[in-house]
Amino acid sequence: MYSTIRELGRRLRLGVVGGGAKSFIGPVHRAAARMDDNYEVVASVLSSNPDRARAEGVAIGIAGDRAYGSLAEMIAAEKARPDGMDVVAIMSPNDSHYAYSVMAIDAGYDVICDKPLAVRLEDGVDLVRRVRLAGVVFCQTFNYTGYPLLRQAMAMVRDGDIGAVRMVQAEYVQGYNYALREDEKDGEGQNWHFDPEKVGQSLVLGDIGSHAHHLVRYVTGQNVARLVADVTTTVPGRAPLAHDHAGVLFRLDNGAPGTMWVTQAGAGAVHGLYIRVFGETGGLEWVQETPNQLFQSRPDAPALVYERGGPGLKPEARRAERIAIGHPEGYQEAFAVLYADAAEAIVARKLGKQPDRLALDFPTAIDGAHTLKFIAAAVESARAGGWVDCRLAL
Repeated sequence: MYSTIRELGRRLRLGVVGGGAKSFIGPVHRAAARMDDNYEVVASVLSSNPDRARAEGVAIGIAGDRAYGSLAEMIAAEKARPDGMDVVAIMSPNDSHYAYSVMAIDAGYDVICDKPLAVRLEDGVDLVRRVRLAGVVFCQTFNYTGYPLLRQAMAMVRDGDIGAVRMVQAEYVQGYNYALREDEKDGEGQNWHFDPEKVGQSLVLGDIGSHAHHLVRYVTGQNVARLVADVTTTVPGRAPLAHDHAGVLFRLDNGAPGTMWVTQAGAGAVHGLYIRVFGETGGLEWVQETPNQLFQSRPDAPALVYERGGPGLKPEARRAERIAIGHPEGYQEAFAVLYADAAEAIVARKLGKQPDRLALDFPTAIDGAHTLKFIAAAVESARAGGWVDCRLAL
């Protein structure tokens, strides 16, 4: 695994935005950053409430003078320090991602940002432009692409191991919104995920459909060209825009058909993220609940099962491994792979070098913008009742 200490002589200094006391994803980001010893978390803005932000920063071990009340304050203070932060990681509610990313990019910082890129497509496209102009590294944490066997699938499709892609199926089936929740009601105490101003056009598509869409693009190497979608709520009494179900038929750039089903209202479902791709000469299947195996179907031979750490893996998969075969790796490690990849790209930029090409497999602002286009197209299709274009020129 890549080491900033070996290449740069120190860890990268990370400032985090969001991910405070009630956050699920904040601790995940911080642990992922620290896992390979490439980052130290030195500064924070953990809440939009300045007093709470400072208190919560100290509570996770940030020095009192570096637990800030706002991102503007953090950037100004860190710029003035000889040991100031190198990178900004954003894990705040969706509606703040664009503004915070712009502030960090304009200040010259490399950025690691949770998905989605923004809540509006035009803002996502603008971020792609800003990243290109600034020349900074921007990692969008579609974290499932850090799994070694998913990288194996991507490389096998790219290398023609199953021939040209003919069809693809993706699912993401969760159950934790199977009934009305107290925190989805309007007013004090509402979970921001149920506020359309904060979450974006569609809860289910922004929250988990974004991951399913990115897996399709990542594994097939193609964009969704057009689609028809049914996006709705299934739980009686739920707000109409708090979508908990989406079914999408789509066509890839090469004309291959695909299907996607995502829901957060499957009563009793756990975390069913799944992708299956069939080509001219075989198929691949990966399931997130058994992430250390990849299944390859072949029409004229027995099926193969690739094991993480086992024989037959490509360099893209090997790079993402940490421990020997038989010891399971999972969600946290996959998240950390993206942080490690970003670290190599960031250090290479600092030193004026080219990173290992395998380090550039992490998702970027371009991936985030394509996902925003997919969400917008699916919502438009559901409203209009027909096929819509999903292509995006960047």
